Amino acid sequence: MSNPKFIVANILTAFETHTIGTKVLNADEFLGFLDKAVAEHDFNADRVPGQGFITLPEAACTSVSAGVGRRTADPADYVIGMHRGRVGAFLRREKAAKVETVACVVYTKQAYLQDPDVAQEPEEAARVSASDATHVIVAVLASAGPKPPLTATRFVHNLADGNREAEKWTADEIRAKAKDIGAYGNEWCVVAD
Repeated sequence: MSNPKFIVANILTAFETHTIGTKVLNADEFLGFLDKAVAEHDFNADRVPGQGFITLPEAACTSVSAGVGRRTADPADYVIGMHRGRVGAFLRREKAAKVETVACVVYTKQAYLQDPDVAQEPEEAARVSASDATHVIVAVLASAGPKPPLTATRFVHNLADGNREAEKWTADEIRAKAKDIGAYGNEWCVVAD
């Protein structure tokens, strides 16, 4: 595939000036890396065809700020923010860990429009349908430390018919994911501006 055309999902705030979680610092540089990686990715080979998890090269790490940092015991290191409809405490952006890996969740346009969450949002479906995009950037994941699992909220949402891939998880996969989510949350915290 050549020349993918991207649109950003309505839930993704990584390209905004003030955000919670991963932040894209240099959009042109970042999109250059993503463009090449998406062009080389076989979306038909994904566990759910069209739902790609795209790992970017190490050089892409400087184009983003990590979405996490190590938890501290100092309340002054935290800010209160609203994220996905919930108020929470987040580490200040200056406490973000050094980025070790960058990945993106990218769906083909068709796969995105078939996603259960998008199907429940007619305005989002219409916006993406009307675009000339070939792919939707769903998440940008600039990570440090162990591979970050889903958040507990997203994990439960996905299990409750929020994501087509979750339908394919085995009971052992579900238990392992739950264990990883608990351990990760005890040591790492999402950052915010």
